[in-house]
Amino acid sequence: MRWITRPGWPGNLLALAAGALTPLFLAPFDIWPLALLSLALFYVGLRELSPRQALGRGWCYGFGLFGAGTSWIYVSIHTYGGASVALAGLLMLGFIAAIALFFALPAWVWARWIRRNEAPLADALAFAALWLGQEAFRGWFLTGFPWLYSGYSQLHGPLAGLAPLGGMWSVSFALALTAALLCNLHRLRERKAFLALGVVLLIAPWGLGLGLKGHAWTVPSGAPLKVAAIQGNIAQSMKWDPEALDHQLKLYRDKTFVSQPADLIVWPETAVPVLMESAQGYLNMMGSFAADRQSALITGVPIRQVEHGQKRYYNGITVVGEGDGVYLKQKLVPFGEYVPLQDMLRGLIAFFDLPMSDFARGPADQPLLQAKGYQIAPFICYEVVYPEFAAGMAARSDLLLTISNDTWFGTSIGPLQHLQMAQMRALEAGRWMIRATNNGVTALIDPFGQITTQIPQFEEGVMYGEVTPMQRLTPYLHWRSWPMVVLCALLLGWALLASRIAKTV
Repeated sequence: MRWITRPGWPGNLLALAAGALTPLFLAPFDIWPLALLSLALFYVGLRELSPRQALGRGWCYGFGLFGAGTSWIYVSIHTYGGASVALAGLLMLGFIAAIALFFALPAWVWARWIRRNEAPLADALAFAALWLGQEAFRGWFLTGFPWLYSGYSQLHGPLAGLAPLGGMWSVSFALALTAALLCNLHRLRERKAFLALGVVLLIAPWGLGLGLKGHAWTVPSGAPLKVAAIQGNIAQSMKWDPEALDHQLKLYRDKTFVSQPADLIVWPETAVPVLMESAQGYLNMMGSFAADRQSALITGVPIRQVEHGQKRYYNGITVVGEGDGVYLKQKLVPFGEYVPLQDMLRGLIAFFDLPMSDFARGPADQPLLQAKGYQIAPFICYEVVYPEFAAGMAARSDLLLTISNDTWFGTSIGPLQHLQMAQMRALEAGRWMIRATNNGVTALIDPFGQITTQIPQFEEGVMYGEVTPMQRLTPYLHWRSWPMVVLCALLLGWALLASRIAKTV
């Protein structure tokens, strides 16, 4: 183990490999014990490094994690963005190198101010707090990149029961604490007074998670609703082609006309690929059809509004038939829906000039959608990966809905990672989730985060199933992340104070 903890390339390469394990413990592989191995290698690898050395090792871990886990970005840039193999690879490497700093900075902070090798129990608790801190930070900084969180590995694992208590955050904390405690068990044996407490902290999260797995925190607020969700499987090359517009509108219209009766008919993100004002006649016709069937039709559609004399464009959702409401997307995808530094980047490659890359951000105080007398919390694509954002809307809802177009990511693992995060949102909220996508995976997810029915990727079809409106709040929806924030702040404050006292004694 010495070469793991010492500075130098052997340890750095192992850190890179440990980070690269991340996609293996997430969808679609779901080998969740690898999460403990990855975290343990990262923790042990920082044990004897100076702050500068820890900075480099943390960067290596982050480079491995994002390099292996975000390969789908290359597909978007090269296949659909028009960049050459060389340019797409260069942009991808630059992106990975930059976001790997999310792990470099905490590693430096750990070695500089927090690490206490002489107090293994306190050290493990502080590491878990810092790990959760870095996950929260990268989900917030510069609009955030809340992808590849360790907690998602437990969607089907023993710790899943913790998600309704403290969200995905509590699961990540438990994983980091477990990994650090396992690494410190041999040192705790030398400190009998702390060994018993260490064993309790090691076992308690897993016992609690198993005990609460399957526990129903919410109850039905009405009778089940029949759902028909349409997956058009429109090729991305056709999505914004004016010559393909009639074909797309006809496909969704005809699929809806021949579908089985349903309370909710759901189309995916930008299923209507033209401004809502231009498609008003089409939407009115579909709304009349839905109303005649006593159905609500929910669809994604771009929306233009004039604000202070300026036209602004939004990625939106609207409801017609037996429902009401318009929702404007709040969490935009960098480069996909808006271009940072656009005066410099637009025109550089086709990827920065995509038809959807000039959307505005919707306001934060929007009402939920209403359909069949129930409140529906809507999330468009990327929005469902933000735990706190989703929790705020879910707490006001009876049902959850996410629509997406994951065609950008081709046959990569990106869409399946995206689906897993939607499943976690349903588990955290204790509510049914309807997920409608252009090319998969369209699915219904129950309040325990499990898929009840789906349409496979890359198939055109209609998915039928039932969802039940739910009421009451899970502890996570009630308290959100505040209990975990307070706990981590106390642990890190204690570690900082103890480390400072130790250095002055």
